[in-house]
Amino acid sequence: MSPRKIIIDTDPGQDDAVAILLALGSPEDVDVLGITAVAGNVPLDLTQKNARIVCELAGRPDIRVFAGCDHPLGRPLVTAEHVHGKSGLDGPDLPDPVMPLQDMHGVDFIIETLRTHEAGTVTLCALGPLTNLATALQRAPDIAQRVQQIILMGGAYFEVGNITPAAEFNIYVDPEAADVVFKSGIDIVVLPLDVTHKALVTAPRNDAFRDLGNPVGAAVADMTDFFERFDKEKYGATAAPLHDPCVLAYLISPYIFTGRFINVEIETGSELTMGMTVADWWRVTDRAPNATFIGDLDAEAFFDLLTERLARL
Repeated sequence: MSPRKIIIDTDPGQDDAVAILLALGSPEDVDVLGITAVAGNVPLDLTQKNARIVCELAGRPDIRVFAGCDHPLGRPLVTAEHVHGKSGLDGPDLPDPVMPLQDMHGVDFIIETLRTHEAGTVTLCALGPLTNLATALQRAPDIAQRVQQIILMGGAYFEVGNITPAAEFNIYVDPEAADVVFKSGIDIVVLPLDVTHKALVTAPRNDAFRDLGNPVGAAVADMTDFFERFDKEKYGATAAPLHDPCVLAYLISPYIFTGRFINVEIETGSELTMGMTVADWWRVTDRAPNATFIGDLDAEAFFDLLTERLARL
């Protein structure tokens, strides 16, 4: 079976960085056509820079990186330096990138790529706010019929919110964009906090990254050491979740995840619950299902896959 053609849409972020590394360590499974950066965890000037830093860390300066939208569709940008540090990649000491940023806007790259590849052959892997994807769908509605699948990290149901009591960060930053995406009719798979909070980086798992003996393993261990201090303090646990790599792990090994095909609506009208993913997990409404909402994973299989692929880089 040939590798899945993907575009990674991202706002790195340490866990985004690990997701990119997982993709680049899995060439038999995924063909990364390009990476589009979006404002989210940190502003766009840092997310596009961080995406290039990660590509160079992986030894892949050939990967094309594009800068996309620098603010949400209709509201001020909310960022998360309190989690990811001032740079977004605090933890390891990584050099500034040498590889160039592409001249084309990230949204234009998404549209052009979907129009020039055979319909149903390009998957969009969204690791941050959905501004770029929604903007592409608004500018070029024809591409909705050409997307093979959208696999995204965002939302929550049983785990409620991590940036407000009701909302997960990626959806909260641009709920209007999320609403566009979820109403697009595209095949969507959602990796919410309900599953990512089970992908816990314990001390032995982080030691396994460091023990790989390559620069990637050392950098990932340093990233997770920094990134996860916040969640450990927040949740009072001895381990903390690794969110965004779940997207790539699902694409590579979907059998290690379980979920339900349900209706998911995005709250865009209430300031109290803004950005909430209203997931009809129990199917108590007559609203038509529009997304596969993942609820569980085999954590050991997930970390085995991640460690094995990082060892290749």
